[in-house]
Amino acid sequence: MRFLRILLRIIGSIVLLLVLILAALVTTMDKTPYREMPYYAEWKKIISQVKTAPPDSAGQLRAGWAKVNITPSSPTPTAGYGNRKGKLYTEIHDSVYVRAMVVDNGASLAAIVSADLLIIPPTIVKVLQSRLTEKEVPFDQVFFGATHTHNSVGGWGTGVSSLFFSGKYDPKMVDRLADAFYTAIVEAKNKLQPVELTYLESVDTLDIRNRLVGEEGEVDPEIRSAAFVTKKGEKAILSSFGAHSTVLGSRNIVLSRDYPGALVDSLENGRYNFAMYMAGAVGSMGPIEKGTDDFDEIKNQAFGVQNAILSPATLTEPSKQPVIRSLTLPLPLREPSPRLTMNLVLRSWAFKKAFGEYPIFVKALRIGNILMVGMPCDFSGELVAGLDAYAKTKGLNLMVTSFNGGYIGYITHDKYFDRDLYETKTMNWYGPYNGAYFQEVIKDIIDKMS
Repeated sequence: MRFLRILLRIIGSIVLLLVLILAALVTTMDKTPYREMPYYAEWKKIISQVKTAPPDSAGQLRAGWAKVNITPSSPTPTAGYGNRKGKLYTEIHDSVYVRAMVVDNGASLAAIVSADLLIIPPTIVKVLQSRLTEKEVPFDQVFFGATHTHNSVGGWGTGVSSLFFSGKYDPKMVDRLADAFYTAIVEAKNKLQPVELTYLESVDTLDIRNRLVGEEGEVDPEIRSAAFVTKKGEKAILSSFGAHSTVLGSRNIVLSRDYPGALVDSLENGRYNFAMYMAGAVGSMGPIEKGTDDFDEIKNQAFGVQNAILSPATLTEPSKQPVIRSLTLPLPLREPSPRLTMNLVLRSWAFKKAFGEYPIFVKALRIGNILMVGMPCDFSGELVAGLDAYAKTKGLNLMVTSFNGGYIGYITHDKYFDRDLYETKTMNWYGPYNGAYFQEVIKDIIDKMS
């Protein structure tokens, strides 16, 4: 009997310990409406302090561009699909780059940087925040985006989760990539020359699908581009589209830019001297794979997107004023609460321990009649149509991009929040109502930048 009592006490102690550990790690989902949360009031205070004065547009618009090859000399972890767990890529299919544009009107200066990476890693942003000064282009005036290829360089992520998505952390890789970002910006700035700017809006319904809910949902079929022409006739284009760069599947562990690379190369071999690409509102949006294998599908996807961009049906709107205005604003959120089940979530301290903790912000850049808004997430294409229409009532053409240098997971339409799906469960890290909240954030920015 004594042995039994001791055994029961041990079992009871273990059960109690497990309950305490579980209580420390797990809680229930907070579904308080976002407008009743402190972070909403904090955002309204932040945006209210942004001046609404018209941006300075006194001078001639100038632009310069450059690219830096970031292809490693030896295989690195491959950033992208989590089931690879950071495996080294086996070969180089096509080289990867950092591309930059710098724009200037004599009074204001800004840079646009896109990298052939899964995201713009917060570890690299942290380096650039201290390194970019008035001498180059200040960090707050740099607009970041990524092609979102799932077959590029890894080793830049921290925390337990990075072992799956970007492989073992390598500080030397972070420094090397930060150097490339810095060099691309400096070289682009040194090449400034007078340009004319035109906004291009193309429609491509043949190369994009709703990967979240299929035909039940909507797609964002617009390819939005900024086209620059110098007085010498040199042409550059920055394009953004919503179809995920996931044509290459997880079994193809090769270094590649996916279809954006084939698109950029084709544009540069044809009509443009320089091209760059940024993933748009890629949340919930997938490509339509057509071909005999992944690499054939890449060619077909890129060909379809390029055909839409170069189509005579593309809407064109020349910019009449050389307006330049940049914003980098902190983006308040509720505490992180990634789902374990549909109702139980991991406590915020445990999430931060696993994923790391970095500043979250929203970026905006107005160049002439184009307003670019960069979000720290996979932002859903289903959230764009109303924002696009709203911006046009203010005389602006909106280009929403993902991966601005912070990352908070997926932001999808709120009507899908209770669906047990990858984007709405596994990759939803900050609770409910963020679709509506982020739309309101973008509308507030449109109001301030118009």
